[in-house]
Amino acid sequence: MTTRPAMNISAVERDTGLGKDTLRVWERRYGFPSPARDDNGERVYPAEQVERLRLMKRLIDQGHRPGRLFARSDAELAELCSSRRPSAVASDDPAACLVDHTMQLIRRHDVAALRQSLNQAMMRLGLQRFIVEIVAPMNHAVGEAWMNGEFEVFEEHLYTEQIKALLRQVIGNLPAGSGRPRVLLTTVPEELHVLGLLMVEVLLTLDGASCISLGTQTPVFDIERAATAHQADIVALSFSAAFPGRQLAGVSSQLRQLLPASIDLWLGGSGVQRLPAQTGVVLLSSLQEVVDALAGWRSERAASN
Repeated sequence: MTTRPAMNISAVERDTGLGKDTLRVWERRYGFPSPARDDNGERVYPAEQVERLRLMKRLIDQGHRPGRLFARSDAELAELCSSRRPSAVASDDPAACLVDHTMQLIRRHDVAALRQSLNQAMMRLGLQRFIVEIVAPMNHAVGEAWMNGEFEVFEEHLYTEQIKALLRQVIGNLPAGSGRPRVLLTTVPEELHVLGLLMVEVLLTLDGASCISLGTQTPVFDIERAATAHQADIVALSFSAAFPGRQLAGVSSQLRQLLPASIDLWLGGSGVQRLPAQTGVVLLSSLQEVVDALAGWRSERAASN
């Protein structure tokens, strides 16, 4: 059996979605985690502690209070996670069955069949339905399987790379949008996840918007400069659940202050569910809300002209 290496605190934060401050507070208050120290005196977390932290993060997201979880054994935490898993998909739900089939192909490591299945579903359903009805719930299912320990890290990466390659191919084949709005798409530093951006870019381009993608991890001041240079109407940022929650409000507030009032700021992804409403910031927790926000933007502009 392969022994997993220990992780430093930054890697644990990325892996579990638990912020560094939270990890340090728990260490002082509860005695867990209890990292070792490397030659430079930096915290190093054994793999078994990282796995326990991952289970705890998932349960906290489901509404459990952290203080009560520390008294639970690893087996009890795993049982709590198992008890919250969804039941088997109904055989008469084609979308759910396709998601379940994809999960099986990932477990079998059948890359060729996975590619074929995704391409066939996209051609059969059309791009918008494929993104909204298949890719979005599939991302959630794969993420849950990884958090539950049902998928290895390399299996989650395999799925992610296949979807990224497919969406980039789709975007490359779509006619470039030349209409309004002009939407600048990116993420801020420490946000590495790009799938949300690619999915939104497909939907917006299909609807005739002009998209300018900067990829991931663009510094906040450069986002403002790029938005001005490209005469953007909207800046759209994606935040995953792994993005440090303590930074989210500050980053969004800073960017809103930097951007001219004429440029809308849209924030989407599972991470924004933790963010309270802010003046001048549009929070989008689902892909359908992105489509609705685009229609709303156009309606407002038409009414003002």
